[in-house]
Amino acid sequence: MNSLLSIENLHISYGSIEAIKGISLELDKGEIVTVLGANGAGKSTLLQAVSGLMPIRSGTVRYRNEVINRIPPYEIVLKGISLSPEGRKVFSTLTVDENLNLGAFTRRKKKVEVFEAKQRVFSLFPILRKRNRQLAGTLSGGEQQMLAIGRALMSTPQLLLLDEPSLGLAPILVKQIFDIIQEINQQGTSILLVEQNVHKALNIATRGYVLENGSISASGPAAELKSDTRIQEAYLGGTALKRKRAPSGIEEKPS
Repeated sequence: MNSLLSIENLHISYGSIEAIKGISLELDKGEIVTVLGANGAGKSTLLQAVSGLMPIRSGTVRYRNEVINRIPPYEIVLKGISLSPEGRKVFSTLTVDENLNLGAFTRRKKKVEVFEAKQRVFSLFPILRKRNRQLAGTLSGGEQQMLAIGRALMSTPQLLLLDEPSLGLAPILVKQIFDIIQEINQQGTSILLVEQNVHKALNIATRGYVLENGSISASGPAAELKSDTRIQEAYLGGTALKRKRAPSGIEEKPS
């Protein structure tokens, strides 16, 4: 089966600092693939590259066998890839409804499709229907995360990029978010998930990759990664993922 997303020998730099060092990964249609690693590992940089927000120094990003390295972000959205960024980044002075409409901007003339996409979002996140006319900046952290994911879904992506969806949320909300991620996947959307909650990510993922300082240090089926002694010691031995700094004090750029 051809990969939905294929990344080959990807290199990305911030000036003279190489953030991504020749990584390769694949994601097949219907999968949840997770990318794990500490702060500064290059996870958000990877998602930005796939979504067209980060220039690629060398290497190839293919989506449906088409090279998408050099096309602008809005065209990548039109092709079926959407990003829910780290830190939510909702438009705080706009309403929930206006935020969702912005997520459908590239297909705004297709009124029926936009309406159907919004109903799907409200089905996944009923609280957003109740908060529809409320300013996004007045929502709770969990509600803002739901809005960020919902906004990304408004373009009806075939591939959803999720950057740290559980960051800063209470445990009960983390469980709810991961349940919804599984439901989105079961509805037919493939997912590339960047996450520091390793236990939760590996519980729902098909496969995983571990990034360390811009390179892949381990990869394989999620069950194998969970049982890998190195992964257990580094990421599953305590109650939370260890946080590290990259060499030269470089920390991972936000999405």
